[in-house]
Amino acid sequence: MLESVAITDIGKRRKLNQDYIYESREKIGNLPNIFIVADGMGGHNGGELASQWTVQTVLDEVAVFAGKNPKKILDYAIQAANRVIRRKASENYELYGMGTTIVAATLTGNNLYVANVGDSRLYVANPNKKSIRQITKDHSMVEEMVRLGGMAKETAQHHPDKHIITRAVGAKEKLQVDFFHEKLAANEIVLLCSDGLTDMLEDAEIGNILYSDMNVEKKAKTLMETANEHGGKDNIAIVLIQ
Repeated sequence: MLESVAITDIGKRRKLNQDYIYESREKIGNLPNIFIVADGMGGHNGGELASQWTVQTVLDEVAVFAGKNPKKILDYAIQAANRVIRRKASENYELYGMGTTIVAATLTGNNLYVANVGDSRLYVANPNKKSIRQITKDHSMVEEMVRLGGMAKETAQHHPDKHIITRAVGAKEKLQVDFFHEKLAANEIVLLCSDGLTDMLEDAEIGNILYSDMNVEKKAKTLMETANEHGGKDNIAIVLIQ
């Protein structure tokens, strides 16, 4: 049986929550379920609006898309969101430059389909093996350097430029979306989150909470509380599927 929870928190330092989350274990359009985390950016309240408008546009487009291929459905919906954000930014100078990350997932049986733009992440944890793996790849300047061998992953974790992202919904007319397909083993846990969580907790710390015997709601709450205990420097968004 699929269980899920979605929670977000403003954190300890920010005055506005620009993260936006969504979960539905019910069918939307031709997707059996959908889970989304978006982390907005932009002056005034542009980031807050960008994340909300993006998630809402994705849901609206998923609901009417005629195809059944999860990758095509999510790509179509996110591309539509990109056009909406760019149009709204062009209509209001105070929203110029707004954008958002997005990580979205849907499960069909044990097949996990993931779409990603930016540096919000999706992890899969296996409590039986005590292992956690990051499925998405950050679209950030620092992560590009890691992939090219110019920086160690340990250095990247705390690099001052790690938040400079190279892709965002709304940033450019042409948007490239990354897609991933994973076969899940029994009892594996899926985590979608914004960088407000991953900046405060190492992957191993996240894993230790996910491996525990707590229920899915308690696990999500513990992740949130621990991120805030470690400083809560940014908004925190968590969607957990078990």
